[in-house]
Amino acid sequence: MSQKTYDLASLLKKLEAPKRPVDVVLDTDTANEVDDQFALAYLLASTENLRVKAIYAAPFFNENSTGPADGMQKSYEEILKLLELAQLSHYKEVVFQGSPDYLPNETTPVRSPAAEDLAKRALDYSPENPLYVVAIGALTNIASALLLEPSIADKIVLVWLGGNAWDWPDNREFNAQQDVAADRVLFDSGAAIVQLPCQGVVSAFRVSDPELRLYLWGKSPLCDYLVTLVEESQEAWGAGPCWSRPIWDVTAVAWLMGGRFMADRLEPSPIFQYDHHYSFDKTRHPIKYVYHINRDELFEDLFQKITSLGGDKQ
Repeated sequence: MSQKTYDLASLLKKLEAPKRPVDVVLDTDTANEVDDQFALAYLLASTENLRVKAIYAAPFFNENSTGPADGMQKSYEEILKLLELAQLSHYKEVVFQGSPDYLPNETTPVRSPAAEDLAKRALDYSPENPLYVVAIGALTNIASALLLEPSIADKIVLVWLGGNAWDWPDNREFNAQQDVAADRVLFDSGAAIVQLPCQGVVSAFRVSDPELRLYLWGKSPLCDYLVTLVEESQEAWGAGPCWSRPIWDVTAVAWLMGGRFMADRLEPSPIFQYDHHYSFDKTRHPIKYVYHINRDELFEDLFQKITSLGGDKQ
């Protein structure tokens, strides 16, 4: 693959976890399972660090949708529902529907309100003051925006929960395998990227039912909804009496909190292959690779913040 040009000093600066409030957009397949809802709530409750500028609905296709377009639409509706429960309905005006399908190849964008908004919005930023793009689904919307407006590669920082750990036996991770063409577009673009791998790293960020009941239940309608989502999902999957559940997507938002909740390192950008494994070339541009999550500290912060949303229980 041909590597795009980049400015190393500028890239390394953007890969430092921000120590000041920053502008953020969130790209989320919110109706896919239960963790996107926690991540969105955490983002909305972290206004001392993060300024939410837009929320994009990402496509997904699994047992919870009939196809990518249906998954995107259900995610869009779930975002609006979460905003109601959080009593933050004013954000609805910056919620955008995303792609109805995955990239057909590595050069053709899929136009959508989300991709077009990001392509336009990111132009107002710069390498010194980038827009942070938190992606917790397939990268279709983000890759499409980059294909529509290639100059934004130098104006964004992509923080993506996707792919498995590099030493995992395969890369058949849901977010990554849905749109490998989009993965390749982003990881070959020269943009600043932070990767939070799922199996082998973020899979350790798990919560149990007693913890959810102790820290969230009864605090607000939003908190009750989050707890119910997890419990009903576990019941549907036939979980036994002693279970824990990864709440993966929260970690992508948490990286923006100044590096307090995880450990990362610089690595050459990996190459995503269509047979769902990684290839490596040490001459490629650097990204940040997260390899450890401070589970207890992050859950404490998450629980404290999301209990502040949604007002008193009626």
